[in-house]
Amino acid sequence: MSSAEPRRIVLFRHAKADWPQVAGHERPLAERGRMDAAVAGRRLADTGIPFDLALCSTATRTRETWKLAVQELPHRPRTVYEERLYEASPGELIAVLNETSGEARNLILIGHNPGVQGLAEVLTDAADDDARERMSRHGFPAGAFAVLTFEGSWKSLEPGTATLHDYWAPTE
Repeated sequence: MSSAEPRRIVLFRHAKADWPQVAGHERPLAERGRMDAAVAGRRLADTGIPFDLALCSTATRTRETWKLAVQELPHRPRTVYEERLYEASPGELIAVLNETSGEARNLILIGHNPGVQGLAEVLTDAADDDARERMSRHGFPAGAFAVLTFEGSWKSLEPGTATLHDYWAPTE
């Protein structure tokens, strides 16, 4: 890929979690979440994005979501489980993304709300009108993802530097 091609970020909220009597970090996926994660994986495969790197929260529900979704992709990217993604604010998520190696062109971040939705909103300057309308209508429910692009290095990623190109939610 030439250095002039934009970088892509997919912001993927974990699928529907169950509410057993465990610590929040240890909550597993609900049955619906397991089904939605596989469907999201097929939809991610349909985007044709060849992911170089996956950054995944260490929470049980995010790890389970990614394990089910990645099985649907034609290529399994290198996955890094990152504790800082759990309960992270948009600013904290940007700080993690700013540390990404320049070799990664296409990255998927599997995380939690409200951080993931907030990050999509704060990064987005321009948007495909249909994607923006669908994200506005649905919010960022469990299992949803947004596809953004930006120019430059990961260190240069900051609020208002990305374009929203696609959005998908299990409720669509």
